[in-house]
Amino acid sequence: MNLKRITGLLAVAGVALSLVACDVNRIPTQEEAAKASWSEVQNQYQRRSDLVGNLVATVQGAAIAERGTLTEVVEARAKATSVNVDASTISDPAKFQQFQQAQDGMSSALGRLMVVVEKYPELKSQQGFITLQSQLEGTENRIAIARKDYNASAQTYNTTLRSFPQNILAGTIHSGSKPMEYFKAAPGSDQAPKVDFSGVAPQSDTAASQ
Repeated sequence: MNLKRITGLLAVAGVALSLVACDVNRIPTQEEAAKASWSEVQNQYQRRSDLVGNLVATVQGAAIAERGTLTEVVEARAKATSVNVDASTISDPAKFQQFQQAQDGMSSALGRLMVVVEKYPELKSQQGFITLQSQLEGTENRIAIARKDYNASAQTYNTTLRSFPQNILAGTIHSGSKPMEYFKAAPGSDQAPKVDFSGVAPQSDTAASQ
């Protein structure tokens, strides 16, 4: 075998090794990107939980009749924060479903509370409530974006695990790599609950006392 042929084979081998190296790194790189997106989802849900705690404290100080709805929010928040979330959650269908159901439950309870609040313009006119309105609306939007970004990252990662030659690497070098779960729309819900305290005319003192 002449030197020119040997040089050519070495060049081809070098290119092949470079491609393999890229494939070896692709799975952990995409996995870390998806985990980072997942962390942002958790951060935004935690922010909402904190805001809901302030909301509950504000509503508890008001004389509203529908206390059962407020209790539902308190219970839903407690359930959402009690769900154990660890590194395995995003690749464990049961854990992931439990997490999403708990968060969707709080969304639903919060939405019902906002309907109740519409009956109490004196509560809605409080500056604290107005501030919470803006913060909750912003957080719901950030949750939707964070979930969308996570789903996109998880889809990229899951597709890589199923593609050649990464699927071979996933079964050997990255044997612990597992597909990640996706967020799904809650049954009967096309959008996040809207927190809107505007649009209701204030009642007169006489009407409010009746």
